[in-house]
Amino acid sequence: MGTYVVMVMSNPVEGREAEFNDWYENTHLDEVLATTGFTAAQRFVLKAEAGPPSAHRYLALYETEGDSADEVIARLNARRAERQQSDTIDRRDAALWVFSPTGERHVVA
Repeated sequence: MGTYVVMVMSNPVEGREAEFNDWYENTHLDEVLATTGFTAAQRFVLKAEAGPPSAHRYLALYETEGDSADEVIARLNARRAERQQSDTIDRRDAALWVFSPTGERHVVA
């Protein structure tokens, strides 16, 4: 079994950012954790850029373990109907990636 980080980049529908943030933070993250076996979730908002501009203002990071990256995505999709979907997320450019570690985790001693 491997360790994975699921990265979701998204934007709110124009004019509905407060509603988007409320749904994501107070409903969606907990529902994803309850229906996927993911072990942690946290959101971030873009505050500065260096290099090409980001197409997304919001990032959600999920931590999980699984047999493969494909299995992690399958688990996420399998119970999607059990989670409240919101029309405040701009689905035209939302994106999801699954990463696995390529080396040891470095921490300050």
